[in-house]
Amino acid sequence: IIYLLGELIKIIVVFLIFQIHSVSILFNLIGEITMATYECDQCGMAVNATCAKCDTPLVDDVLVLDDGNKVQISKCQNGHGKIKSPMCCGNDMSCPV
Repeated sequence: IIYLLGELIKIIVVFLIFQIHSVSILFNLIGEITMATYECDQCGMAVNATCAKCDTPLVDDVLVLDDGNKVQISKCQNGHGKIKSPMCCGNDMSCPV
């Protein structure tokens, strides 16, 4: 009986490890789908960004100023703030929405 219990515990541990790994893969896939990827139209360099407070991917957004002008920004999905989109080669990097 002790042998069977040991084998059952091994099976349960393997199952739990598989479940944790599956959730991790799913989270990474979701992060890749939602993460804002900025690319320089001139040199092709690309940048991804995450929030330093919660480690979630920043998402692309647009901030409308009081004068009606629009500024492309990246913002935290959990409300920790926003930043102006990165620059490269003297221009704002673009992010396909």
